[in-house]
Amino acid sequence: MRELIPEPLTAEAFAPYGSVIEASDDAVKIDINQGHATRYDALAQVDVAEGGGAPVISLFRARPLAELVLKTFERHPLGSQSFVPLSGRPFLVAVAPAGRFDPAAIHLFHAEPNQGVQYRKGVWHHFLLAQGGESDFLVVDRAGPGDNCEEVELAAGEAIRVRLHPIHPDESRDP
Repeated sequence: MRELIPEPLTAEAFAPYGSVIEASDDAVKIDINQGHATRYDALAQVDVAEGGGAPVISLFRARPLAELVLKTFERHPLGSQSFVPLSGRPFLVAVAPAGRFDPAAIHLFHAEPNQGVQYRKGVWHHFLLAQGGESDFLVVDRAGPGDNCEEVELAAGEAIRVRLHPIHPDESRDP
């Protein structure tokens, strides 16, 4: 079984798949509310109008997987999808480029509790991979006509075990 170790979630590394939603130094900052707040502006573009879609805001409650093995990926061909964590816990983000699904092209990121993600329309991604306990996420998604969710199941030999820490030279791969 192939193993992946998550890499840190950065705007540059995630750019082929969408946007990182965070209050970073690179964001456009606007003072608002008479100087009592800062708006980190336009962190992601909601793209859901295709086929008569409209944006909706939902709450997803995700539980960590009992076994951290990636087996199923999905994409939304008619709209983008954004996830912003609300529970103060990190989560994992597994993605593959839009187009024909290629298991060899899967990338895995570790998102900090202050980072959200926006998947571009058509980008393959694993469902929410909560870490550290049940976690809530604010979700900006598409509602409307049409089939906006396609899933693929990895073949048994293509499933991916997530390794949260690198193997050290003195650590054996054998159990």
